[in-house]
Amino acid sequence: MKVEVSSETHSKSNNSRRKFLKMGGLAVVGSSLLLYGCSDDDDISGPVTPTPGEPFDLGSGDVGILNYAYALEQLEAEFYTQVIAGSYFASADPEEKLILQDLYDHEVIHREFFKAAITGAVGGDMSKVLPELEFDFSGVDFGSRDAVLGTAQVLEDTGVSAYNGAGARIELPLYLTIAGKIVSVEARHAAAIRSIYLPGNTEFAGDDVIDANGLDPATPPADVLAAVVATGFLTTPFTANNLPAPMVG
Repeated sequence: MKVEVSSETHSKSNNSRRKFLKMGGLAVVGSSLLLYGCSDDDDISGPVTPTPGEPFDLGSGDVGILNYAYALEQLEAEFYTQVIAGSYFASADPEEKLILQDLYDHEVIHREFFKAAITGAVGGDMSKVLPELEFDFSGVDFGSRDAVLGTAQVLEDTGVSAYNGAGARIELPLYLTIAGKIVSVEARHAAAIRSIYLPGNTEFAGDDVIDANGLDPATPPADVLAAVVATGFLTTPFTANNLPAPMVG
């Protein structure tokens, strides 16, 4: 998913967009992708203990979905860490800098939220918590506005779709509530990036992501993974062989 796509800012719009992001707040989770293979027909519940020497498997049931979300948050947190350290950010328009700083802050908090949530869910057994992943963003030019905002747009749009697809697989009501909060935060992120990057006044909810019924897509984990593995961003191998099927009824 290497992206190479190629204002006058009034204080009112600046404050408005910043408030728009802050409404999503530092509250609960947002974001996007990465794994290696996924089965929708395994109904095992609970985490899967990794075999020594084998890649970590995300597990099954709600814990598997939490690990899935944690992987996505790790990816986005690391991406925005690189953005903040890059030369484009250093000289960016003040409004864009404020938005990117907020996204960085949110994603780091979301990443730590998931680590703590999973650790609690498995009773502190860290062998069942996805380890810290390593990433390679050398294909993204962090000195280029087009590369940074274009990649951010893809990650944020994918995050909304990924969480929509994951929600139908969650069993515990508490986690489903959290997933709803995740989607709302991710949608705010996606709209903010689109509003500063794409031309036109309606691209924050463009026809390329919102269908004729006014709905965002809901993409199954297997499809998200198939689309993301090719990015080359992830360098730590892991599997997703036991993620649950959508809940029925």
